[in-house]
Amino acid sequence: MSKHLLEINDLTIHPKNNPDLLLVKGVSLKLREGKTTCIVGESGSGKSLTALAIIRLLSSQLTVSGDFLLRGENLTLVSEEVMREKRGQEIAMIFQEPMTSLNPVLSIGYQIQEAIGVHSKLDQEQMRKRTHELLSLVGIPADRAASFPDELSGGQRQRVMIAMAMSCNPTLLIADEPTTALDVTVQAQILRLLDDLKTQLNMTMLFITHDFGVVHDIADEVMVMFKGQIVEQGSVKQVLSTPQHPYTKALLNCVPDAQGKKALKPIDYEKLDKLMAAL
Repeated sequence: MSKHLLEINDLTIHPKNNPDLLLVKGVSLKLREGKTTCIVGESGSGKSLTALAIIRLLSSQLTVSGDFLLRGENLTLVSEEVMREKRGQEIAMIFQEPMTSLNPVLSIGYQIQEAIGVHSKLDQEQMRKRTHELLSLVGIPADRAASFPDELSGGQRQRVMIAMAMSCNPTLLIADEPTTALDVTVQAQILRLLDDLKTQLNMTMLFITHDFGVVHDIADEVMVMFKGQIVEQGSVKQVLSTPQHPYTKALLNCVPDAQGKKALKPIDYEKLDKLMAAL
């Protein structure tokens, strides 16, 4: 059995000015070392809030309670200075839209070097070599280091974000819907790249998505999130083939089959709320 790299215990998030509005409600989960865990659910279900809470990048207007244990160390108790060191060195995050994360007036090589410099003591020449290694690792020619973000395709920009995330060989990679804005072919390439890097670098990955096709392709374990709660979890085979929770079943009924013969059913939220109230 794999050890648990990260444990979240009773995570609750609400706006400071509205304690009754629970955005995330008592979420607890464990990430096994070397495995990919997918959190799947609709927009607004609390997936991204959970991820941002782990790395302590939530808005100051939100109140967060609960514990985050990274190899037994409680991240909620460490100072902000220590947490800055852990971001990048131990935990890295890839966001959904790279153009909102990349500076349009700086070359991609400069931005990757900057990420390396924050967490290492390499000199300029060593950082330049490391930048070229990272670009090659994600399938971008090293001579593109001088390119600017708007000179790259969407898939290439996402590869740059992956290179930045990999700059210090993190043990935990959080990917927040990194393929949503990409076409199907490029999406498949990025998923394969992330899976290869996870194996090659022995990383643990928390992958956030609303797409069960992505879950099928990349997950070892699945957690289904609805209205700020984890309503079902298990191996990818268990959840996809024999879902137990009404919401999971409703989500899977919205997924088309390869032949296009399946009748898709929209989610009846009123019926779903009644079923959940009866549980």
